[in-house]
Amino acid sequence: MKAKKFKAEIVPGHKESAVEVPFDPTQVWRTNPQSLWHGRRGHTVKGMLNGKEFKGVIVPRQRKFYLLIDKELERDAGVAPGDVVEVALEASASAKS
Repeated sequence: MKAKKFKAEIVPGHKESAVEVPFDPTQVWRTNPQSLWHGRRGHTVKGMLNGKEFKGVIVPRQRKFYLLIDKELERDAGVAPGDVVEVALEASASAKS
């Protein structure tokens, strides 16, 4: 499966930062959301953020989808909230970070 690529601004969150994903993972990858942790469902992914490989999750919020970006990935990729980043994502059955 070919990676979906896009640019997005990192937005701060109350627990971790995120970027808005410009597509519905269920429709694009034809996979159902799975249980990530108590009370949260979403999609596990693998990808690149400004050239840095990572594993993570996409979660729905307010009828949109967001890729969560933890502090470790921010540090490793040299990015922070407010930065516009290049993202490439693929569905992954075991990419939960």
